Amino acid sequence: MTITPIDSRLSVSGQPNEAEIADLSTRGFALLINNRPDGEEPGQLGSAAEAAAAEAAGLAYLHLPVTGPGITHEDVARFREAVEGAPGPVLAHCRGGTRSLTLWALSEVLAGRLSRDDLLAYGRERGFDLGGAVRWLDTHGEAPTGA
Repeated sequence: MTITPIDSRLSVSGQPNEAEIADLSTRGFALLINNRPDGEEPGQLGSAAEAAAAEAAGLAYLHLPVTGPGITHEDVARFREAVEGAPGPVLAHCRGGTRSLTLWALSEVLAGRLSRDDLLAYGRERGFDLGGAVRWLDTHGEAPTGA
């Protein structure tokens, strides 16, 4: 598992195994966010096993499963609230890290801290394609309906 630091509060990665989860607290992480739906692919660890491994390692755990096209404003808000409310650094993961970074990037654009025009370059600099985040903003707008 490769961990990519995003800012002082958040890093993203692909799917960790149980041994890697056990090591996260020694690496300074306080919260593990799993952005993968259970059963996404054969052999995936799954949320129950991840929650147990996180608890055994002394980590808080949040299962916030999303798929790129199915991300909602509520998902983005829950992700942001979890990261901001964590008692220390957060590792968010999905299959490869892109969905987790997308949730963060969308929250930053919606909060006015990152320009949508900078999304693609921001992702590229970290080894990710944030084209899905741009398409999400095109479809869902930059504020929830009625806000």
